[in-house]
Amino acid sequence: MKRFVRDNALSLFFLVAFLLTLVGQSFAGLADVNADQLSSGGAAVSWWHYVTSSDFAVDVAENWQSEYLQFLLFIVITVWLVQRGSPESKKPGEEGRGSAAEQKVGRHTVPGSPGWAGATGLRQTLYGNSLGLLMGLIFVLSWLAQSVAGTASYNRQQLSQLQDPVTWGGYVLSPDFWNRTLQNWQSELLAVLSMVVLSIYLRQRGSPESKPVGTPHEETAVEG
Repeated sequence: MKRFVRDNALSLFFLVAFLLTLVGQSFAGLADVNADQLSSGGAAVSWWHYVTSSDFAVDVAENWQSEYLQFLLFIVITVWLVQRGSPESKKPGEEGRGSAAEQKVGRHTVPGSPGWAGATGLRQTLYGNSLGLLMGLIFVLSWLAQSVAGTASYNRQQLSQLQDPVTWGGYVLSPDFWNRTLQNWQSELLAVLSMVVLSIYLRQRGSPESKPVGTPHEETAVEG
């Protein structure tokens, strides 16, 4: 168990941090909803009622879809685009998918290579793009979840104000949906931009996300 924790400490840290913040969000959101309920003369709702509501679901899903869009774009775009001096980028001139030898696929596999790396045709293509495909799938599913939960939440507000509900398509085209979506997208894209550019000039000693402290600024694809 001790070795398992040491070997997987990074994943375990972020898993625990994720669960703690998700639970924290649920209680903060519950307090906010109940404050609105009581101020308008309504009754407070239970924690379980809130975490199974469309209000909680849309808040969670809109964050998830923007995070996975961020990773999808970064994974795919860095195949073809570079940033000189950034440890988050390949070196200029190395753009593209790489040769079979560089990627250790087909007859270039080594002992311990994943089985599908040595396959041919569709299996190799799928595995060779599996990270981007999975990130893209999670993004689409969480975006759909946001849109469905958002429709339900929006219609609940519409009915409480004696206004007509909207269809899923109507909500997806509404300002409310795109305001929620774009405010998340812009923050994620800004975070990626900051990491790519600031890592050229700034360092974090010991971090694999940073160049070694004494590395010249112009050196690219060098990690500590």
